[in-house]
Amino acid sequence: MDTRVSLRSLNPFISCFICNGYLIDATAITECLHTFCKSCIVKHLDSKKGNTCPKCDVVIHRSNPLQGIRLDRKMQDIVYKLVPNLQHREMLKEERFCRERKIPYEKNHALASRDRRMDDTKYQGKTIGAICEDRVCIQLETKTKDLKPLSKKYICCSSRTTVNHVKKLIAKKLFRDLEKYCSVDILCNDEILGKDHTLKFIYVTRWRCKEPPLKLYYQPRVDVLNFSHEV
Repeated sequence: MDTRVSLRSLNPFISCFICNGYLIDATAITECLHTFCKSCIVKHLDSKKGNTCPKCDVVIHRSNPLQGIRLDRKMQDIVYKLVPNLQHREMLKEERFCRERKIPYEKNHALASRDRRMDDTKYQGKTIGAICEDRVCIQLETKTKDLKPLSKKYICCSSRTTVNHVKKLIAKKLFRDLEKYCSVDILCNDEILGKDHTLKFIYVTRWRCKEPPLKLYYQPRVDVLNFSHEV
């Protein structure tokens, strides 16, 4: 039986925190993965408000914050799929903007619609583990009874997400404190992963021949665990 979900209930997840409108040219901050309209976050970073995320105040990049953001095409695809006619309206606005300023506008509407249309066949069966080049699906499990399991352990995120990002997610979910991310280790195949390893690197080097999703385990950091046992 199909379950219907109202668009209004999804609005908090597909809207920009800055302008409160639907995400347009969705752009994510690589440090905390919060997503905004591209124009909104660029204006924010160009203003005198500094180089921090407008939602959580994490420092994006100390010298050049524009290097700490990236387009989130999959999120934009989801927004366009959920909100009727949003993509068409935005393309008309873009065309009118270029026409008024006598800027060449060569984008083909039909081609753009085809490129942005989500192919549902990609989500069938086991292909969910590697939807596309820039996405990796992971499964987060606890390695010890010292840390409780997550309520939502399946996550699809950017392939450029680092182990540090995963540690911060766990710290936020379990301890409600991002600063405690250093007290957590992430493992794959019983090997503790380096903080700067990306999910793409881990998938290619440690999970290429295995069934998706990529399984990662978390536990208290080894030196913290040993200290607690000694005490």
